[in-house]
Amino acid sequence: MPIDAEKALAAEPRTSRIGWDHKDVQLYHLGIGAGTRPGLADPAVDPGELRYTLESRLQVLPSFATVAGAGTGMAGLASPGIDVDLAAVLHGGQSVRVHRPIPVKGDAVQTSEVAAVYDKGKAAVLVLRTEAADDDGPLWTNDSEIFVRGEGGFGGERGPSGRTPRPATAPDQVVERPVRPDQALLYRLSGDWNPLHADPGFAALAGFDRPILHGLCTYGITLKAVTDTLLDGDASRIRSYRARFAGVVFPGETLRIRMWTATAGNEVRVEVTAAERNDAVVLGDTSVTHS
Repeated sequence: MPIDAEKALAAEPRTSRIGWDHKDVQLYHLGIGAGTRPGLADPAVDPGELRYTLESRLQVLPSFATVAGAGTGMAGLASPGIDVDLAAVLHGGQSVRVHRPIPVKGDAVQTSEVAAVYDKGKAAVLVLRTEAADDDGPLWTNDSEIFVRGEGGFGGERGPSGRTPRPATAPDQVVERPVRPDQALLYRLSGDWNPLHADPGFAALAGFDRPILHGLCTYGITLKAVTDTLLDGDASRIRSYRARFAGVVFPGETLRIRMWTATAGNEVRVEVTAAERNDAVVLGDTSVTHS
């Protein structure tokens, strides 16, 4: 069997040393659309964007943890007990929990492991966990949920559904964020070099008529929008962030981001749709917890 759940879960965690500085943070922020603010008469001079782009004022969005050290959260696919066809792999969801604000310049030890293996019948779900810590202690915990089509049915635990009902009330805030036509070309410089996001020929082989945006780019754009809209632009207030990837985004489209604040425990519920495609959902089961 390509996935040996017992062997994968028992494998020793992999460790690596990673580092980053202000240039990596700035490049990531530019890759998720920082630098301009839609709706302003002259968005190029919005001073609020300097906290994402100017080294002397820089803060770090927690979603940066998904690319710090040029990581993509998929290291666990090389673990013992896992031998899968990458063409059958889908990134189903992502969560990040920060233990304290991420520093602008850092050096950390990152530990990667397979935290769970679930049997969904027609597919297996791997939870790949990466944890980072520096000399001052834990920094973040990242969980990537990876669907592997055709690898279920081995008799394992089904695991949690992860689905939460969409709030029945109207959203408290709705904002739109345009995706630049070259957004994927810029975002991939932070470490995800998959040609699916750049090469039309490769995208056609995967069944798309043009390259698609990285799901983690949509993930970052959304967290920035929530931070700017509801948290006074203060990334240090974010405690955790999770999302399920429900559909693709094409560069040049507009993200419509709905936010509900009337939930318990300082939680913002979020849904993201592609405005030009009849509000097709691209991020579902999404929430941000904050102080």
